[in-house]
Amino acid sequence: MTENFDSALTYTSYLAVDDLLKLQKPLSDGPEHDEMLFIIIHQTYELWFKQLIHEFTEAQRALEAGETYYALAILGRIRTIMKVCVAQVDILETMTPLQFNAFRGYLSSSSGFQSAQFRKVEAILGRRDSRMAGHLPPNIQEEIKVITSKNSIWDSFLEYLTKHGHKVPQDVLSRDKSVAYLSSPAVQDVLLLVHQSDPECSMISERLVDIDEGIQEWRYRHVKMVERTIGHKAGTGGSSGVEYLASTLFNPVFKDLWEIRSRF
Repeated sequence: MTENFDSALTYTSYLAVDDLLKLQKPLSDGPEHDEMLFIIIHQTYELWFKQLIHEFTEAQRALEAGETYYALAILGRIRTIMKVCVAQVDILETMTPLQFNAFRGYLSSSSGFQSAQFRKVEAILGRRDSRMAGHLPPNIQEEIKVITSKNSIWDSFLEYLTKHGHKVPQDVLSRDKSVAYLSSPAVQDVLLLVHQSDPECSMISERLVDIDEGIQEWRYRHVKMVERTIGHKAGTGGSSGVEYLASTLFNPVFKDLWEIRSRF
C-alpha cells in the first residue's frame, strides 16, 4: 500500500497563504496604519469561532457516546482556544481611541454584532432567542434554526450523565430543545451526587465550568475594550454598543453548575 504524496505540495499551497494574505483590504485613506490590525484581529476571531464550532460538535458527539477522556481533551482544547480569544483583546487595546476613530467611519454599518459564527457558538452553548439571528441573512437564520432545534452542549452533557448511570429527569431529557433550558432543582440534585460519588463525571462537569467562566471572561474583556475605545457611543452596526454588551455580562451558560456551589 502506497501513501498518496503530492510532491508539489508546499507550506504555502497547503495553507493557501497567498490567498489568505490577500484578504486584508483596508478602506481608509492612506490607509490608516491601525486598520490593518483591526482587520487581522477580527479575521482571526472568525477563524477561532470556526474552530470552536468544529470542536463543540466533536465534544457533543463524544459526550453523547459517553467517552469521558476524549470529551475531557476536547473540552480542554475549547477552554484553551477561549483563553487565546481573551488574550487577543490585549492586542486590540494597544490601539487608542484616536487611532480607532481615524478609520471607524469607514466601517459604515458593519459590526461584530453581525458575526454569524459567534451566533452559532451561542446557539451550541444553549442560547434560544428568536432575536439572536433576526438581523442576519435568511440562509444564516435557517442554519442557526437547525442548531437551536438540536441538543445544546448542555443537553449532550445530560445525555452523558445518563449513559454513566445518573438519573437525569426524563422530562428534562425529552423537552423541546428549541426552547431555552431553565435551571432545574432536580438536575442540581443529580449534579451534586455526581460530584460526591463519580470523579470522572465530575471532571466533565468542572470542565464545563471552565468553559462557562471563559465565556464570561471574554465578554467582560470585550465590554471593557469597547468602552475604553468608543466610550458609550452607539455601535457601528446600530447596536447600543457598550450598553448591549454589558447586558450580556454575568449570565452563566450552565446555571445549574453554579447553583450547586453553595451546597457542597
